[in-house]
Amino acid sequence: MAESKIKYATAAALTWTPESLANGSYDASAAVDNTSNLYADVLVGGKITTGASPSSGGVLTIYAYGSWDGTNYTAGVSGSDGGTPNAGEESLIQLYRVATIVVDATSNHTYEWGPVSLAQVFGGVMPPKWGLVVYNGSGVALNATGGNHETKYTGVTYTTA
Repeated sequence: MAESKIKYATAAALTWTPESLANGSYDASAAVDNTSNLYADVLVGGKITTGASPSSGGVLTIYAYGSWDGTNYTAGVSGSDGGTPNAGEESLIQLYRVATIVVDATSNHTYEWGPVSLAQVFGGVMPPKWGLVVYNGSGVALNATGGNHETKYTGVTYTTA
């Protein structure tokens, strides 16, 4: 009888520069093209660092966006690093929540998050192109050092032998 096994790709860095993101602002990553790798799932995770004197109980929320046609993205996100979703509740509710991090009042605190299955976030199937968005509700701008923020993804496929 054939046996199916999970196969993990080598982790890759997501192109995303959320450093110095102002409180109350959004920042999107560059889109990842899944049309050649055809990953059945992608595990995402990383680290994000608050700035000086954040508000205890504030939140950092990670969202996913996708594209069904490779051109138009969820909530008007551009698919480019540094893009933002369209303003207004109607657009923002189209984003898919990946993780919520409740912050404490510690300055420059690094928070690890993930791994999270993006196929599950998208309802079971990966879109042709996808990316992430962070909302900074920490009460202060995020840490300004690029190396204090990192997001990686690992593609998942299945083999049958």
